[in-house]
Amino acid sequence: MVEDVPADAELNELELRAAGISYVTRRVDTEAAFRGALGAFAPDIVLSDHSLPQFSAADTLRIALQESPDTPVIIVTGSLDEETAAEYIKAGATDYILKHHLQRLGPAVLRALELKRAREEQDRAEQARRQSEERYRMLVEGVRDVILALSPDGIIISLNPAFEAVLELPRTEWIGKPFDQLVHPEDLPLAVELFSRVACGEPRPANPFRVRTRKGDYRLVEFAATAQRREGQLVGILGIGRDVTERAQLEQQLRQAQKMEAVGRLAGGIAHDFNNLLTAITGYAELLQEDLAADDRRREDVVEIRKAADRAAGLTRQLLAFSRQQVLQPRVLDLNALVTEFENMLRRLLGEDIALATRLAPVLGAVQADPGQLEQVVMNLAVNSRDAMPGGGQLTIETANVDLDDAFAREHHPARPGPYVLLAVSDTGTGMSAEVQAHLFEPFFTTKEKGKGTGLGLATVYGIVKHSGGFISVYSEVGHGTTFKIYIPRVEGSAPPRPGAAPASVARGTETVLIAEDQPAVRAVARQILARHGYTVLEAPSGEAALDLAARYSGTIHLLLTDVVMSGLSGPELARRLLPVRPEARVLFMSGYTGEAIVHHGLAAPGIHYIQKPFAPEALAAKVREVLDG
Repeated sequence: MVEDVPADAELNELELRAAGISYVTRRVDTEAAFRGALGAFAPDIVLSDHSLPQFSAADTLRIALQESPDTPVIIVTGSLDEETAAEYIKAGATDYILKHHLQRLGPAVLRALELKRAREEQDRAEQARRQSEERYRMLVEGVRDVILALSPDGIIISLNPAFEAVLELPRTEWIGKPFDQLVHPEDLPLAVELFSRVACGEPRPANPFRVRTRKGDYRLVEFAATAQRREGQLVGILGIGRDVTERAQLEQQLRQAQKMEAVGRLAGGIAHDFNNLLTAITGYAELLQEDLAADDRRREDVVEIRKAADRAAGLTRQLLAFSRQQVLQPRVLDLNALVTEFENMLRRLLGEDIALATRLAPVLGAVQADPGQLEQVVMNLAVNSRDAMPGGGQLTIETANVDLDDAFAREHHPARPGPYVLLAVSDTGTGMSAEVQAHLFEPFFTTKEKGKGTGLGLATVYGIVKHSGGFISVYSEVGHGTTFKIYIPRVEGSAPPRPGAAPASVARGTETVLIAEDQPAVRAVARQILARHGYTVLEAPSGEAALDLAARYSGTIHLLLTDVVMSGLSGPELARRLLPVRPEARVLFMSGYTGEAIVHHGLAAPGIHYIQKPFAPEALAAKVREVLDG
């Protein structure tokens, strides 16, 4: 109370009590005291007399509005004309009370306090709204997903900053434009269907469509939409879009890998039986050729049989290379040396109308891989390039040391950071479309006319490179040629000299060899091969029969030649049971199964001898001699 007459202050208090108001009061009558009370006492309401000796209600009102603008001020006076009262109200007073109508004081105070509470609640609500809007703004502007609001007729009315981050388009320029101008023409029906159904109130799952970027290309964005209604009327559509371009690419790569893995399993499943058949065909063809006179016309027929068997064996090897199920013989290699040794053969392969250029790094790191498989990689890529340059052109083979960082690895799945050796094969041929590149490494996929290719060349390259721990990057444009970049992990050390050519003939032997093989044709051809090379041959159709024969045979058994996987007793189990009673025997395993089966049976360890079916007679004889002399 700003009041200099204590009795008048008591009258005010009586009216407050009469109105049922619980209160604590403080009376002041100077400006200094009033200012102090505003801070220390912090009143909920101020009652001020109109005129004090050194202070007035006008001063009270001015100071209160400056220092505590939310505190109501009621003027209480003995006499006040209407003009002065109106000035007080204009200046910010809440009410005025004449002392001869003091009974109005209690209700006036209650109204002022209620008004104050209402204003405070409104302020709190407004503050909460602003905080909510700020949180919403931070949420909308901070998320990586595109958030947009559309009018009922599809006009963009709001966009968040992610729109610019994802599509690199200025959002201010797109406010007021139709949303369908962003969508790929082929995907427009899908987008229209999504928003139409949402507008009709139908629940819709998110929809995988393409949205144009600033560069003119398209990103794949997954949209979910919600109808915005007011009093039952559609007022807009809220859409949330997530960039799933990389996810879609990874899913495509996963499907591709699964498809290739399925063919790999198929290849591994048929390899055993197929290789057994080829072993018999190849073996008997060579044995027959040896028996025919040099001028016998039937030798040409045998040669053709052998060529067909070799082509079939090559097809099987390609399938197994693609499926990464071959038994590898990796060693430290110098890619420069491999390319140099291969260069003359490549020139003959390419023909005179294609120029071959090599750009080999003067100092190149080593890689660890199977040399025969890397030769196959270069050969397959060279053949593909030759076929892509029917009118001639240039094939360039390059090598280099490269170090890949995290940024490169993120953009070139499945690359990993680290040191690599790069082998690049480039041509000036017809190039490939994006559609062709999408199927490039699929087995049996080919753009060549029927009879001109199996479609396994690049699938084989893919399998070999992946099996060697590397990866492939392809760049091609229609009419501008193709570049295959093969990255193989770099290893420490230097490559030893490559081995020389194998001897022309195989030394004969007189030792005794026990053959355990459950395929009669393979067993028979192996027996003939070894017998022709001077060996005494014992044969058994199973592991159990081989143990029984060894128990009954009185002479020395120098070598056990056994299939790995047989019905009943397996080859490794046969060897484990035989060696304690025949410790002098060496063991040579053979199999038409894939490398995966060989590893599973523990035959990939050093010191274990193994020959892959199908094998030529000379190869088997040479391997047997090698194991016996080892």
